[in-house]
Amino acid sequence: MTARTTHLDPGVRTALQTLSATAKKGLGDPALAELVQIRASQINRCAFCLDMHLTLARKYGVSERQLDLLAVWDEAGDGAFDERERAALALTEAVTVLTDGFVPDEVYEQAAKHFDDARLAHLIALITVINSWNRLMVARRIPPGSTEW
Repeated sequence: MTARTTHLDPGVRTALQTLSATAKKGLGDPALAELVQIRASQINRCAFCLDMHLTLARKYGVSERQLDLLAVWDEAGDGAFDERERAALALTEAVTVLTDGFVPDEVYEQAAKHFDDARLAHLIALITVINSWNRLMVARRIPPGSTEW
């Protein structure tokens, strides 16, 4: 697989970077933000974003156990991820996959129990923007560690 050399328009890059930074700041939990971005990137098979967000997760203190079990967070038991993290990851999967064309009410309501309105809005924005990044990088086949994007 060869990277496609089309560069991302600077205006698009800036808009996505701004949305991402705003969403992360509003969520207020950098470790959780990285878990969410890694899980969406796993689902979307974005090696570039996985590489970047795994590095950032370690920087923000996410444990190797959580990183190892993230792909199977819903089967990992209550000891690996707390209720808040599990709610955020369930919402991440629901927004990323949209299996039934919508986010199930029970998934949204569970997340709403753990995040106030503002933080929930930032969480949804973060999930949305990482999905955008994933799609841009996968479509253009940008490899991990690349600076040519």
